[in-house]
Amino acid sequence: QVQLVESGGGLVQAGGSLRLSCAASGRTFRRYALGWFRQAPGKEREFVAAINWSGRSTSYADSVKGRSTISRDNAKNTVYLQMNSLKPEDAAIYYCAADVQSAYYSNSALSYDYWGQGTQVTVSS
Repeated sequence: QVQLVESGGGLVQAGGSLRLSCAASGRTFRRYALGWFRQAPGKEREFVAAINWSGRSTSYADSVKGRSTISRDNAKNTVYLQMNSLKPEDAAIYYCAADVQSAYYSNSALSYDYWGQGTQVTVSS
C-alpha cells in the first residue's frame, strides 16, 4: 500500500507559479516511478509529467513542457511539480500517482496503482 497526499494548489494569476508537493508513505519510495496528472471539469484525466525512481529521467506533456519541472526527493519521500508561466487552461485538479510495479515512468494513467486525493489549481486571467 502507498498513501499519497498532495499539497500546494491554490489560486494564482496567469503568468504566476506554483509548486505542488506529494508526500508518500508505505512502500519504499525510491523503488517506484511517480507521475502527475490533471483533470479539468468536463474533461478526461490527462498526463502532465512523470519521473523515474532516481529522478534522472523525466517526461512531460507537450502542454506543460518548458514551463514545468518534476522532481523528487527520495530522502523526504516527496515528489514535486514546479509550474511556471501558468495559463488559465492549466486550471484543474492535479493528482499525484505511484507506479509501484516499475521503477521507470509511464505516461499512461493505467500504469499507476495508487493515487492521491488531488489538489486544486485555479488560474485567473
